[in-house]
Amino acid sequence: MRLLHTSDWHLGRSFHGVGMLDAQRSFVDQLVNAVTENAVDVVLIAGDVYDRALPGVDVVGLLDDALVRLTAAGAKVVLTSGNHDSAIRLGFASRLLERGGVHLRTRLAELDQPLLLPLEGTDAEDGALLAIYGIPWLEPRLVAEQLGVETASHFEVTRAATDLIRADLRRRTCHGTVHSVVLAHTFASGGVSSDSERDLSIGGVGAVPLDLFDGFSYTALGHLHGRQSLSSNVRYSGSPLAYSFSEARHQKGGWLIDVGPAGIAGVTELAWEAPRKLAVLRGGITELLESTDHAWAENAYCQITLTDAQRPAQAMERLRSRFPDTLVLGFDPQGVAAKPASSYSSRLAEAEDDLSVCCGFLNHVRGREPDDAERAALAAALDNVRLQEASL
Repeated sequence: MRLLHTSDWHLGRSFHGVGMLDAQRSFVDQLVNAVTENAVDVVLIAGDVYDRALPGVDVVGLLDDALVRLTAAGAKVVLTSGNHDSAIRLGFASRLLERGGVHLRTRLAELDQPLLLPLEGTDAEDGALLAIYGIPWLEPRLVAEQLGVETASHFEVTRAATDLIRADLRRRTCHGTVHSVVLAHTFASGGVSSDSERDLSIGGVGAVPLDLFDGFSYTALGHLHGRQSLSSNVRYSGSPLAYSFSEARHQKGGWLIDVGPAGIAGVTELAWEAPRKLAVLRGGITELLESTDHAWAENAYCQITLTDAQRPAQAMERLRSRFPDTLVLGFDPQGVAAKPASSYSSRLAEAEDDLSVCCGFLNHVRGREPDDAERAALAAALDNVRLQEASL
């Protein structure tokens, strides 16, 4: 049996103000093709299917289309909710959807209710089974009491959830061989984060130890957006698309997991093609506009940091003449002589006249002294104000 581990689709998310629904449709196309070409039996989605609890109508339509196409391609789908999803809304009509091959695991009551699939012949009652469990995102303050734990922490509620799963596995293995796959949306110790994940807690206390997943044949994690292996049987698939510039170097994809009567037979990488490249550029504005080294970034989404000693005039407009999809612009002046530490208010008190106040403010907010034309415009504006005041 072949499984495909994905997570963190974040349908409906934008990228620095740019809508990503078309890019997400492209991912769904790739996913459906991968299911067909690789003869995938089960698609796993480990949480954060949507980007927000109340997704738009077109976003819900995209998920509906994806589930219809995946099941039409012959795959079952097992889906858990993440911290971006509304578990109640995502889990709507779960019993009805199960008849069509879509298995939602969004409720605590379903923690120890696996999808059971035969690994040796469809009718062999004594053959090896695969049990797929889903742990939805567990908000400790909301579920601690229901799970019977005294401390509302990610560690305690996740341990309680995995204990329930292990207890169910023990009952089932008394009657034959059962291999287990667990989906969980959480931050496991050792995972490498990126800028686009929402913090699960403050101060890092949300991380759960890796040994909570010991004993499971495979653990399909969601939440972190970089594809990574934490151990031979615990992995993050990462998000299918980059959702921050910190993911510019990520190779997006999923994991293909082959399961046989003896357990996990192999895990291989599966790559997704990015619809647009991401470029993180840094340097002086002249070098960035003229160097042929940056030609590859002309059709990419760009994050640019200018290192000029003074902020160049009309920097964004000039950069977009070459890099039209510059989405983030920052400044980190290099080679600037250190200035005596003084507050803006103290410098304001030293201003000689109104024009000096205006020029000082302009320098304060943009890091560059006004040029002659700008000084003349400010002086003319001040003269007009004085004339208006004199006429009152």
